Amino acid sequence: MKKFALVVGASGEIGRAICQHLAEDGWSMYLHYSTNQQAAQLLCDTLTKKFPAQEFLLVQADFSEASGAEILAAQLFQVQAIVFASGQAHYGLLEDATVSEMDALWRVHVQNPIHLTALLASKLRTHPISYVLFIGSIWGEAGSAGEALYATVKGAQHTFVKSYAQEAALSGIRVNAIAPGFIQTAMNSHLSEEELQYIVEEIPLQTLGQTVDVANMVTFYLSGKADYVTGQIIRLNGGWYI
Repeated sequence: MKKFALVVGASGEIGRAICQHLAEDGWSMYLHYSTNQQAAQLLCDTLTKKFPAQEFLLVQADFSEASGAEILAAQLFQVQAIVFASGQAHYGLLEDATVSEMDALWRVHVQNPIHLTALLASKLRTHPISYVLFIGSIWGEAGSAGEALYATVKGAQHTFVKSYAQEAALSGIRVNAIAPGFIQTAMNSHLSEEELQYIVEEIPLQTLGQTVDVANMVTFYLSGKADYVTGQIIRLNGGWYI
């Protein structure tokens, strides 16, 4: 029987890297996108051609809308793993943030992921071992000036992981999070070379993270080699926050 994973945010840079690595590890996948259908379709076509024995299905839902989780859940059949790799950053002072921005961040990072997990729990329980994995953030633990809202919703993800891992353990569901530090993606394109160099100097390993680093860790968690791990927030940050 094919093993299916849902990758929420498959069209993003980290999501694409995760999908490529999971496909190499034998997973069939639901490739979720919100608005970037072109990138998702290209990924789907590439994986289908490279791994013809597996299945790759496009699914769409906008997690900034309250109905996002229900719309996505209705498109799925069997699923053994959920990887939440989608999200949106928010830069700016708290006093400048609007209520609509706060609501959107909450729905994208917390409300819809939690609701989707609840909606798919019965499908996960049909497998002796299944997985829920969040891509959290260093800021969910350390906090960040100028990113207070983003840090808050990432912190909420981490707390959900610790709580739901205890609740779902008897059902065989492993619930964890990876908390990356600085990963080189377009989301950080607003930073100058001088700012990037300053960050590198702050990181003990003296290098920025790559999307492949996140993908490798996701693949490990879903490989069966980490099945005695649940409720954990694994820091993937080059020693930037210990």
